[in-house]
Amino acid sequence: MAIMEQTREQIREESRYILDEELAGIMNIAMALEMPLLLKGEPGTGKTMLAYAIAKSMRMPLVILNVKSSMKLIDALYQYDTLTRLNDSRFGDSKRDVSNIENYIKMGKIGQAFTATERTVLLIDEIDKADTDFQDDMLDVLDQMSFDIIEIDRTIKAQQRPVIIITSNAKKDLSDPFLGRCIFHHIAFPSPATMREIVATHFPSLSSEIAASCLKTFYRLRELGGVEKKPATRELINWIRALQTDKSFNADDLKAGKAPFLGVLFKKSADIENVRMQLARTPNR
Repeated sequence: MAIMEQTREQIREESRYILDEELAGIMNIAMALEMPLLLKGEPGTGKTMLAYAIAKSMRMPLVILNVKSSMKLIDALYQYDTLTRLNDSRFGDSKRDVSNIENYIKMGKIGQAFTATERTVLLIDEIDKADTDFQDDMLDVLDQMSFDIIEIDRTIKAQQRPVIIITSNAKKDLSDPFLGRCIFHHIAFPSPATMREIVATHFPSLSSEIAASCLKTFYRLRELGGVEKKPATRELINWIRALQTDKSFNADDLKAGKAPFLGVLFKKSADIENVRMQLARTPNR
């Protein structure tokens, strides 16, 4: 099933994800060619949430592999719990057959996607945290749609090819072989017009005046210099929620250059202090 069989309006209603036509087309191409879709972009551009939206709109289970810098590929495929088997063998109080190693094999996230009885969406999140060997070896597995469990001399083959979405925050360059085996798309940070759609989806009853004031202040804060971690879409949504809980809040405060609840938008103390100083110098900019 291609994603465009679901209208963008339906996806928006079901998952509150604003899917533009270009990204929908790229997703279709990746699915038609049975290739992983690699999404790059700064945090907060909706890379991870796309996988949630696809899974929800297509009624498919979502399997998430959160990549860590110390992760080995085998951890994503399967784990052999030798310690539990040793304890069961020593104390003899387990209901499992200790002689059967298969009882101590647990599937990792890729293994779960391969062994699922129905087609899944496999999200491999923040692949740029992994080393080059992990990246290239993982794509070998995804190309072949199989891997070996050496402890039991068994090959696990995917029952159904998952829809594969890989995200990268571009903190580290990916290898050329890796890039060559993916469909690539860069998600730019939402424009004010697109962000207005996102806000309207989350806050359908929010007045246009307040929405406009919030967005103007949000983008103004993102433009301030010296900020290490700029607020993203998630922070904007949470900030608007925070403003709504404040009974004394008035849109005129934002128009006057005020920006309450900076701790919702910025996550580093140095950034908050920096922003406060800049707002104090140019309150009505």
